[in-house]
Amino acid sequence: MGDNKLLHDLRQQAEAAGFASLGICRADATPRAGPRLDRWLAEGMHGDMAWMVEKADRRRSPQDLWPDCRSVVILGMSYAPPVDPLRHHAQRGTGAVSVYAHGADYHNIVKKALKRVARWIVAERPDAEVKVFVDTAPVMEKPLAEAAGIGWQGKHTNLVSTSEGSWLFLGAIYTTLELPPDEPHGDRCGSCRRCQEACPTAAFPEPYRLDARRCLSYLTIEHSGPIPEEFRRAMGNRIYGCDDCLAVCPWNKFAETSRDLRFHPRRGLDDPDLADLARLDDDAFRELFSGSPVKRVGRERFVRNVAIALGNSGDPAARAALAPLVEDGSEVVREAAQWALAELDRQAAAA
Repeated sequence: MGDNKLLHDLRQQAEAAGFASLGICRADATPRAGPRLDRWLAEGMHGDMAWMVEKADRRRSPQDLWPDCRSVVILGMSYAPPVDPLRHHAQRGTGAVSVYAHGADYHNIVKKALKRVARWIVAERPDAEVKVFVDTAPVMEKPLAEAAGIGWQGKHTNLVSTSEGSWLFLGAIYTTLELPPDEPHGDRCGSCRRCQEACPTAAFPEPYRLDARRCLSYLTIEHSGPIPEEFRRAMGNRIYGCDDCLAVCPWNKFAETSRDLRFHPRRGLDDPDLADLARLDDDAFRELFSGSPVKRVGRERFVRNVAIALGNSGDPAARAALAPLVEDGSEVVREAAQWALAELDRQAAAA
């Protein structure tokens, strides 16, 4: 099978598997990604994500992870939301959950689709070897996606697509095949600074650079200890992740709502009641978030976030939900609940 026919059929297979975008780059197409990663790590901007340092030597380029890799097929799956995710911030009695976690766990969905495409490649080219990766592996999907022409890394450091906006799950197929690469995508952010200005914690020291230690997505998901007090009021009602920099991107106007219903909000995650979430014990937490990305943070971090959101609600009735948490088995939860009660007192006094 000639390369043109293979690529044409490959794109059809990707679309049938649910992908909205596909691009190809050489394994050595991102020479600047490694030095940028090294600088970011050296400046400590990864926070306490120790695994970023531990796997840095395999993350710098595809061939550092797999020396036999010659080409990378990057695929994007849309999870564009049906409604404006920022509307939740005015509803202080409910929690705001990042759009990517509204539905089923994307890791399983994207990986299954990647394997389907990878199996097709091997069936067509039996001499090919392939490996599939979602974001649990040391793979720099966003620089690779830019090199493969799917989009570009915007000033918020996430990938931006002219057709899907900022709402793409990325997956990669590494292969030993020498495939014709696509043209890299140029930067189209221009003078726009909306994502920089929208960040509630000023987590961007400069465009195209993110300090994770100030990012609410990092703080509410990756960070395991108490959330620094300087960021707690800025959290508002965000209890899992933050979409502000993504949601304000002007390119989102071209994105159509994801057709995959598995990414649409499951019951209870679109605008969950904070008081109800504060009552979750470990078993109830696991049951509620079974099959959801939220489950991986564990009950302790999640209820910590909920307690802070209750403190930011300004609602005196939130005290009833917070009072039991002051005696919670988790020190992190107890401290967050105590802060929240004090914050409600401060708000009442100010009023």
